[in-house]
Amino acid sequence: MRAKRAIKKEKNNILKNIITVIILGAIIVWILSIAPNYKKTGLEDKLNLVINSSNVTKSLKNDIWIDENNTIYISQDDVKNFFDNNIYYDEQYNQIITTSDKKVAVIGIGKTDIQVNSGNDKIYAPIIEKDGKYYLPFSELDDVYNTKTSYIKEGNTIVIESLDRELNGANARKNVNVKVLDTIFSYTVDKINKGDNVYILEKQDKWTKVRTAKGKIGYIKTSNLVNEYNIREAITEEKQIQGKVSLVWDYYSEYVSAPNREGTSIEGVNVVSPSFYTIEKLGKGEMETNVGDEGKAYIEWAHNNGYKVWPIVSNNSMIDTTSEIMKDYKLREKLINNIVDNAVADGVDGINIDFENMYAEDKDLFTRFLIELAPRLREVGMVLSVDVTAPDGSDTWSKCFDRYNIGQVVDYIIFMAYDQYGASSPQEGTTAGADWVEANVKKFLGQEGVEAEKLVLGMPFYTRLWKEENGEITSNVLAMNEVNEYIPESANKEWNEELKQYYVEYIQDGVTYKIWIEDEESIKAKFDIMNRYQLAGAAYWEKDRETDTLWSIIKQELEK
Repeated sequence: MRAKRAIKKEKNNILKNIITVIILGAIIVWILSIAPNYKKTGLEDKLNLVINSSNVTKSLKNDIWIDENNTIYISQDDVKNFFDNNIYYDEQYNQIITTSDKKVAVIGIGKTDIQVNSGNDKIYAPIIEKDGKYYLPFSELDDVYNTKTSYIKEGNTIVIESLDRELNGANARKNVNVKVLDTIFSYTVDKINKGDNVYILEKQDKWTKVRTAKGKIGYIKTSNLVNEYNIREAITEEKQIQGKVSLVWDYYSEYVSAPNREGTSIEGVNVVSPSFYTIEKLGKGEMETNVGDEGKAYIEWAHNNGYKVWPIVSNNSMIDTTSEIMKDYKLREKLINNIVDNAVADGVDGINIDFENMYAEDKDLFTRFLIELAPRLREVGMVLSVDVTAPDGSDTWSKCFDRYNIGQVVDYIIFMAYDQYGASSPQEGTTAGADWVEANVKKFLGQEGVEAEKLVLGMPFYTRLWKEENGEITSNVLAMNEVNEYIPESANKEWNEELKQYYVEYIQDGVTYKIWIEDEESIKAKFDIMNRYQLAGAAYWEKDRETDTLWSIIKQELEK
């Protein structure tokens, strides 16, 4: 009996030991699982940089530092990473050009002169070169970037706030620890007392991400916040065009005056683009204007009908003049000042840049021109649209456009989806077949990386009459409203399902004529593409080439 009790007691002890080992193991596993939550960030002894709701110190490419005059310096690389992806060192004039939403700032290296939107000013600290890198006196540039930069000595933290972002605050309900993660089992980054203010960065049901007065970022339980209040409202700007853009180019040459549209209206259109401005040949940034009294009357007519006016700025395909301007910041600046000054004086609503025939080697400089133009126009409430060609063409027609970066900068890219087969083509063909248009829209949205909400589809109100005689091919442009005058009654129109347009071919006096017809049906097919890919709208080249019924059809298509 005694032996049985001993055996039973031994078994119980073994069972207790097993249970104890399991419990201890579970405790160890739990401790190990939360241990990383208590690991310090490694930033405690460093000068930290907080931008809005994030501590970005670990993402810095170079050290930030503060000089003896309390000027906060950030490297050009880090400004590029966090504030201005297009910041640019201009070797020709030894200066940094940096842009924000509405500002263009130019600062000479080692100088305290600053030019903001072409206005001269002073800063108290220069750009400094250190170890082969440029450092900007960021605390001197708050007006440029629309920021508030502060150094919080107690937390050894620089805080940069974007003043266009919403900011809310609250008070601590009691003394509380601010945790690095949204769990009580994590490292304490700061301690706040009852009634202390905190900035709310992200509010959730159980935990709220906050920034403390020391600049520390962490989490406290949402139930420990009281008296929430608004410090700053978000600044949002309403788009000038609500819904789809519907733009018609109203072209006229520099040798005639703006058309008289008084007493007329254009159904389905919300933007008109007259030919007001042209760069001057070898004019080093000067611009010729063709507005006058007729143009002023045109603007008044447009506004009375509810249309926005985005005049064309054309380079008239002057490749060398364009190249000279693009390659020199001061010439770009002169042209930009001319564009903005004239646009403001004329009371228009935006600008349409139509630069064609440019050197492929000037591609990046043309983008720079737009980078420097866009903030100047936004400052005065104007829209910037840019006309570009289909990808994958010739150097001076297609490869001169960086469509992705242009799309990052401007309000709208207008794809001139026409002249699939143009005047210089060695064979006959359509001006804008639906299959070709759609394939290139896919390229814009795919390989070129342009956002659909910025891409406007340009449509032709013309086609070509092709002539084939003795093996020689020539063509001339036919406006949409005159095509039927060139088609004999005996000729048959054949619908091409792939191109989504009618084709006609006939022989007269031994000459073969071919026309791929642009009409209401082909335009409807292009609107189908616009709607299918949810593009920003449509544009039409050009006014007065359309048929009488086309505008009502356009209105119907836009309302789909």
